[in-house]
Amino acid sequence: MYVIAVDLTIHPQHLPAFMPLLLENARLSREREAACRRFDVCQDPLQPEHVFLYELYDDRAAFDAHLASAHFKAFDTAAQGMPASKTVHAYQLIGA
Repeated sequence: MYVIAVDLTIHPQHLPAFMPLLLENARLSREREAACRRFDVCQDPLQPEHVFLYELYDDRAAFDAHLASAHFKAFDTAAQGMPASKTVHAYQLIGA
């Protein structure tokens, strides 16, 4: 399994617009991408502008398909400029 972990800090003024966009992208990824096994959206309750994503795909090709999907491209375009920072890490799941 291919794991993507994304650490985001959202500009506070964009948070009300960003979160619905992100949650919709996560929902559509789970519903439309058979190889997307998990897409968790986590938010720090003490620092709501800090958002963490945990995504699980069958393999790298499935993640590449996610990046090429219409719903991801729409999200990415709509969310331009909203994150203050973004760090993406890719991992291989080696055990449960």
